[in-house]
Amino acid sequence: MERILIIEDDPDIANIERDYLEFERFEVDIASDGKIGMDLALQGTHNLILLDLMLPGLDGFSICRQLREKLDIPILMVTARQEDISKIRGLGLGADDYIEKPFSPSVLVARVKAHLVQYARLKQSGNHKPSEITIGSISINTDTHRVYLKGKEVELKNKEYELLLFFVLNVDVVFSKETLYERIWGMDAMGDSATVAVHINRLREKIEENTVKPQLIQTVWGAGYRFTP
Repeated sequence: MERILIIEDDPDIANIERDYLEFERFEVDIASDGKIGMDLALQGTHNLILLDLMLPGLDGFSICRQLREKLDIPILMVTARQEDISKIRGLGLGADDYIEKPFSPSVLVARVKAHLVQYARLKQSGNHKPSEITIGSISINTDTHRVYLKGKEVELKNKEYELLLFFVLNVDVVFSKETLYERIWGMDAMGDSATVAVHINRLREKIEENTVKPQLIQTVWGAGYRFTP
């Protein structure tokens, strides 16, 4: 049975999340304090984390940054803050996605399920694709999930890795943000396009020589993105 950790200081929201997830047969743990939540997460017994931003003890941004250095499981930020900068900062620190309050509990469950499915698919990808893929100056080992640029290893987060692998397997094809979200995050237009844009920008920072004029991941204005090695 898959286990979810909810780090949320509002008991009403935490209990709603728990009730709906338990109804779907997930095991659920709740932490109302940021420090306690991080300690629970570091035990490595959970499959996904729902992380509030504004927490006592330790805020969600700090938790996300520290957890991402040690864990590769999906982290979904749950936030009432509407400013784009908060979303971008959270995604930049390694969160896989975010959900805005107030949210529909059924949508929350759907997002959790989709991220778990995508994470499982990522872990199994080495069984279905060649273990070594080399295109241009980029090499990807799908068994170890290691990426090399001109022979030097590049450290990518889960979704950055998935995006790059998807692009490499679909050279010169233009994909819209909506299509990329559906293919990589596993949900049909249920997320914000900022999620895709931020991860594209983070990936560019790691593989492009000039992020102002990217040569590998090109923006096709009005259409989306295209990978051209």
